[in-house]
Amino acid sequence: MAKLVVVIEGKELEFELNEGQTPIGRHPDNPIAITQRSVSGRHAMIHGEAGEFVLEDVGSRNGTFANQQRIEGRVKLNHNDAIRFGDAHARFHDPATKQVAPSKPSSATVTDAQLATLDLGATQVDIDEAGEATIIGTVAGTGRLGALDVNPEAKLKAVLEISNGLAGTVDLAALLPKILDSLFNVFMYADRGCILLKDAETGEMVPRAMRHRREDEDSTVRLSRTIVNKVLSEKTGILSADATSDEEFSGIESIADLRIRSMMCVPLLGLDGDVLGILSIDSQSAMGRFTEDDLDILMTVAGQAALSYENARLAQAYAEKQKQDAEMEIAKDVQRALLPDAMPTAEGYQFYASYDSARAVGGDMYDCFDLPDGKICLSFGDVAGKGVPGALVMTRMGSCVQSTIRHVHDVVDAINAINDHMCATEVDGRFVTYVLSIVDTKNHEVVLSNAGHMPPIIRRANGEIEQFDRELSGPAICMVDDYPYEAQTCKLNPGDLILIMTDGVDEAMNPEGELYGVERVMEVVKKSPPEAEKLGKLLLEDVRRHARGYPQSDDITIMTFGRNP
Repeated sequence: MAKLVVVIEGKELEFELNEGQTPIGRHPDNPIAITQRSVSGRHAMIHGEAGEFVLEDVGSRNGTFANQQRIEGRVKLNHNDAIRFGDAHARFHDPATKQVAPSKPSSATVTDAQLATLDLGATQVDIDEAGEATIIGTVAGTGRLGALDVNPEAKLKAVLEISNGLAGTVDLAALLPKILDSLFNVFMYADRGCILLKDAETGEMVPRAMRHRREDEDSTVRLSRTIVNKVLSEKTGILSADATSDEEFSGIESIADLRIRSMMCVPLLGLDGDVLGILSIDSQSAMGRFTEDDLDILMTVAGQAALSYENARLAQAYAEKQKQDAEMEIAKDVQRALLPDAMPTAEGYQFYASYDSARAVGGDMYDCFDLPDGKICLSFGDVAGKGVPGALVMTRMGSCVQSTIRHVHDVVDAINAINDHMCATEVDGRFVTYVLSIVDTKNHEVVLSNAGHMPPIIRRANGEIEQFDRELSGPAICMVDDYPYEAQTCKLNPGDLILIMTDGVDEAMNPEGELYGVERVMEVVKKSPPEAEKLGKLLLEDVRRHARGYPQSDDITIMTFGRNP
């Protein structure tokens, strides 16, 4: 018995077709009444004669379609022909018509990782280990939108529908279910759908969204090994045959239980052509077998869905980057606040310091403290590493120095206590080259202890250059427990200056890869006037001149101090 199976509000209604004319339309007087708005009052007519049936459009507003092609005049109907009245879907069913035998299955296989059962909440996606589906159609995935010359009108409508449905959605958790909702509007025969995305670390397909037209049905979606492998390896859209009548599925009870009549599976291709994931929909309807035109349209929709997914992912990444940038600005302000507001003032003496980090936050540090009897403590360090890790160690080091100097005013005792405290809670690979000095403004001498830092430079009033003894320097802070550091003493005459800097100065690089170098530092120091601030600024300006805009690779911190001429 021939019949027309119509999908109305997700349910299949069957209408027997007899000899003669069978009007179809929205008006209730029609033998086949379809109440959807896109259906005209008198939309189409099916003519039956001698066991054959012919479909005719009778001047409908939104057209009548057979196998995705709008009909003009009359079209003979064959078994399982897909019919559409406006947006209402139907299928012509005639068991007397002989079906075309499906082609032999592909021999492709999938990896063991893809044979696992994948869970999504209370639902389940199985990549079947035993069964292999018959593939009756493919669409190459070389283009994100498939073959544009196939049903351009249907493709345009599908893309517009999914674009409108996804417009403005940047939340990835909400986007994927909306993609499936849009697909169910485009493919009225779809009963189940799922989206699997490739895990960036493991490369496995992980289910991220599921959709069921009828909630009371079994929620399991089964994917064939053959199909999954072919989609992933060849970036190909796959149309599978009727699983319930496929010999390959005859021994798989779950497939029969699920009554899968037809399934389409397509790749979600990124802008770079790589597979982001897999989109699969299936139909349990006896008249809902998908066609190759359906597959091509799904490939088109998948391209738009993948684009929307990538846009949402980029928008989410951008929002996260904006958040991180805002947090880094806060961290930058906090780190700047940890530096002294002003350098010390003492009669007959001058002090200057500048700090320029290579990133928002850095690992250089300096500080100053007023001590009794006209003494001033100067703290200067360079943490191994830049950015946030260096800044965290710098903050801890600065806190340790402040708490120590409050109670210990001897250079050697203080630096030993600082090293012991930092070693007690050290972080692997994080050490600090450090200089601690005390300036006696009454006796005009500097007592200094060096922990692995570049020896400070002394500029005498006559322009001669000296350096503190490198042999008396100890290891960097946090490298050796209980190390006995030593002190050095330097007498300061009028006009004498001392320069302490981090290696961001001498290792500054220009576009040709040339380093600034210690020799050039010495030349600038020798030619500079005997003023602490002018020396510091001249050196920084010369470093910038050498770099010629080349990105700063390390933090640059400079401290100068000494007696007035």
